[in-house]
Amino acid sequence: MSGSADRGNGSGELRWNAWNLLLLVPFLILGTPWINVAEPRLLGMPFFYWVQLAWVPFSVAIVAVVHVRTRGERGPSVPAGPDDVDALDTGATR
Repeated sequence: MSGSADRGNGSGELRWNAWNLLLLVPFLILGTPWINVAEPRLLGMPFFYWVQLAWVPFSVAIVAVVHVRTRGERGPSVPAGPDDVDALDTGATR
C-alpha cells in the first residue's frame, strides 16, 4: 500500500492516507472574512457570491481526485464469525 499506513489490526478502524488531507481544502471557504468583499465583480455579482459559486465545482474536483487516488485501496476486512447476521437471528434456531 503505497502512501498509506494502516492503523489498527483491520478491525474496522480508520485508515490513514495522505490524499485524504486534500479533503480539507474545501473548508477554506468557511473563512468568510477572507472573501467578504464586493470587488472584483463578475457579471454584476459581488466577489463574495461568485467565489462561492466557483468553489462548488472546485470542491467536486478535489473529491473526485481523492476518490480516484484512493479507490484501489482495500478497506479493512472483518472476518465472518459467530457474530454475523445469521448467527444473531433468534428465529434461525427455531
